[in-house]
Amino acid sequence: MSGVLRLACIDADAPPLFTPYSDESGRGGYEPAVADLIAAELGRTVAWVRVPWTEMIPAVQAGDADGVLCGQGITESRQEQVDFTRPYAVFHEGVLVRRGSGIAGPADLVGRPVAAIEGSTNLALAQTFTGAVPVPFGSGGSDDVYADMLAALEKEEVDAVVDDDVVFVPLGESDPRFELAFTVRTGNRWGIGVSKDRPDVLAELDGALARVIADGRHRAVWQEWLPTLEYPFESGA
Repeated sequence: MSGVLRLACIDADAPPLFTPYSDESGRGGYEPAVADLIAAELGRTVAWVRVPWTEMIPAVQAGDADGVLCGQGITESRQEQVDFTRPYAVFHEGVLVRRGSGIAGPADLVGRPVAAIEGSTNLALAQTFTGAVPVPFGSGGSDDVYADMLAALEKEEVDAVVDDDVVFVPLGESDPRFELAFTVRTGNRWGIGVSKDRPDVLAELDGALARVIADGRHRAVWQEWLPTLEYPFESGA
């Protein structure tokens, strides 16, 4: 690996996970902060490879990026395509609905369209809701799938959106449009995806991540960006 750590991610506004890229300030948020920690531990700097959601893993496979650090739950289907570091985050999944919809649990979703990102753990969860109608988003190569889903929810094109609980944090409890109907404690582990042809890169990134978790630097970043969510790791582990 060179002095630059190339990481693939979408270029979107999804606080507290990340903000859009700018030449002046780069990207802010939890995932860029984790990336900076790892890069600093390796004596490198981060360069973001900004691609649509469906092109992130192909970018790694083609050698255009060293890893994907962008909301990648460690799933069996993704593990067939890339190898993953240890988790840098563990999140549960929430179901967002229009405020006042009366939806409070899976039984209220029977016959209703439910949005989730195509190929994601969120879509897999939506498919377990008996009688719900899962609607995958992202196949068109949009640069901001999350915004697309919220827009569809607001326009009543779908009745619910399934995503990791962290992405709903900025909406709070007072957003006039939406409310969190319920949370499913799925404990989804997010990791950095690396090409199966680059075990040396995987070892470097995994080792750096282990060290910043062990010495507490990672916990400090979590508490800065995700103060309302339970820290999922033990420093020194």
